[in-house]
Amino acid sequence: MNTMNEQGLDSRAFRRALGNFATGITVVTAATNSGRLVGVTANSFNSVSLEPPLILWSIDKRSSSFSVFEEATHFAVNILAADQVDLSNHFARPQDDKFSSIVYEPGLGGAPLFPDCSARFQCEKYQIIEGGDHWVLIGKVVAFDDFGRAPLLYHQGSYSSVLPHPRLSKAKDETSKSAAFHERLGNNIYYLMNQAVRCYQSQYEPRQLSSGLRVNEARMLMVLEYEETMNLAELQREVAMPLQEVEQALETLMRKKFIVEASLGYTITQEGVSQAEVLWSIAFDQQNEVFSRFTEGQVVAFKDMLRFLTKLS
Repeated sequence: MNTMNEQGLDSRAFRRALGNFATGITVVTAATNSGRLVGVTANSFNSVSLEPPLILWSIDKRSSSFSVFEEATHFAVNILAADQVDLSNHFARPQDDKFSSIVYEPGLGGAPLFPDCSARFQCEKYQIIEGGDHWVLIGKVVAFDDFGRAPLLYHQGSYSSVLPHPRLSKAKDETSKSAAFHERLGNNIYYLMNQAVRCYQSQYEPRQLSSGLRVNEARMLMVLEYEETMNLAELQREVAMPLQEVEQALETLMRKKFIVEASLGYTITQEGVSQAEVLWSIAFDQQNEVFSRFTEGQVVAFKDMLRFLTKLS
């Protein structure tokens, strides 16, 4: 046990112990009226209150960025997605102009907002409190975006990502329906297929989301890897998504430089191929894990039945 002595706590041991608490990663930004921009990588973000909607984060008193946060009327908290490690590292390093090569849009008070985050909060500066060697900044949330992307995590000095807990148990069915009703459902192939897909997705989708891409974006990238070029109509038919979702996914994938628009449609880039291979690896790992208890013949027969069903329409 580490206890306080005449010299105080062992700061390195204290930091190591604090590192056991896994946190998300944010880049907090602000701007002055004169146009000076700052961005700071921080994992001290936390919620404070729902009524009014308050959040907080803290900044080292030695930080040269504090004067901007002190002067600014607003600041923005960009919660990073799982694939934004480079953005986190970029704003963690001291640089003369951190925004020269970064894509952003001005938010309230001019605070920079980054695309493709997990979520974003735009805040009025509400209160600044002294907290030891840090300033604690409390903001009142006046606007926010929830993009549904898996967040980037930080634990014991390393980046990490969200995955389902292996011991997470499924809630048991507490329905009072009769045994005869359950037997009838249990012999209904359509019901069993729906239940199987739901259970499979509950384990697979969080792993896929940990790549930083949403499900529709991942599906589109995996399709494009095996087609030289596809136009909008072909893509929509292949991925079976509403046109608006297809267009939004294309916009994101182009912004990330995973695909480019060509004369005949959309083509995957080398960066996109690398990302697609990560997605395929996740898919095959999940498949092997689930079907390892069956013989090769059983798996082949199962695939044959699924292929037959896809041709019924």
